[in-house]
Amino acid sequence: MSLMDPEQPRSEAIGEAGGGRASWAYEMLHDAIREGSIEPGQRLMELEVSAWLKMSRTPVREAMRRLQAEGMLEFAPGGGMSVVLYELRAIDEFYAMRERLEGTAAALAAQNADATELHILSATLDAMRALPAEPKMHARENQVFHEQIYRAARNRFLLKSLQSLLNFVPLLGPTTYNAPGRIEAALAEHVQIVDAIRARDPAAAEEAMRRHIRHSHESRILVVSDSVRNAMQKRTQRLGDKPEGAPFRR
Repeated sequence: MSLMDPEQPRSEAIGEAGGGRASWAYEMLHDAIREGSIEPGQRLMELEVSAWLKMSRTPVREAMRRLQAEGMLEFAPGGGMSVVLYELRAIDEFYAMRERLEGTAAALAAQNADATELHILSATLDAMRALPAEPKMHARENQVFHEQIYRAARNRFLLKSLQSLLNFVPLLGPTTYNAPGRIEAALAEHVQIVDAIRARDPAAAEEAMRRHIRHSHESRILVVSDSVRNAMQKRTQRLGDKPEGAPFRR
């Protein structure tokens, strides 16, 4: 898959300090992984990343080591690193933790959300209703929705834990909104969550959120299964050839 080039060699705009260059390289790689431009299992070679970002290898190496320390990259057979690709057991572990943490966040939001936060949640629902049936667009708005609930919970430690956990969502594969009927089902589940939060009912909010995450887990399994089948078909068709224009190896 081809990645979008940075609009210009921004390494000149961020100064000569290695730390600034490394931080920018980290943000670019992190965003590309989160947005799916760099896919789970995709190999990243230091030299190729340097060419993509138009900077020297030293800050790129530092950025890649930082992503490795955070669990987003791992050493790849034959050299370089690759984006971590989680197996089904890890996906189960992820959703088990997410269900508990997000359920707690929804319960706390029902207790602590102020009028402005409730208004933002309702406005986010309206925005999602207005979106076309395009999975990536719904996935981006879904992230906004969930992060608003985290903030409304008013617990800094829970917020930090959830933000760290959600860094790993892109490593699970394509968005769950690719599953048949998931766009409509997720919106209905979001409405139930917001209704419970607005009603100041922590138990109902927690249960609605936990049910929502369980359904998301089920959709994830469907999407991952389809993704594996499609990837096998593409590998067979390509016979190992590198896709034209791809900046990184698979």
